[in-house]
Amino acid sequence: MVDREINAVTLIVGDMAAAVQFYNRLGFETVYGGADTPFTSLKIGANFVNLQLTGATPGTGWGRVIFHVESPDDVYATALHHGYVAETEPTDAAWGERYFHILDPDGHELSFARRLD
Repeated sequence: MVDREINAVTLIVGDMAAAVQFYNRLGFETVYGGADTPFTSLKIGANFVNLQLTGATPGTGWGRVIFHVESPDDVYATALHHGYVAETEPTDAAWGERYFHILDPDGHELSFARRLD
């Protein structure tokens, strides 16, 4: 049987430069496009996120994307270092993950998590 996984999630953005800066500052690597393009792909670990410029009003995002990372605490500290305000602080959840939530400039909720051993 072939393993199935989500390769990437595409989010709409209203300001590509602000979105790329936000994701880069949190440790995502730009692998295609950039601040002045209508489409950008970024990578963190084995996770990809695509940004599609649509002219949407910033802050009108939807849903939640969960990224498994080595250390949610490190991503959280990086976010605070850059002046971002997280929705939650890193915490251990009853379902066996350490995680925190933060909104990107377009209002998409991002969760950075790792499985607890």
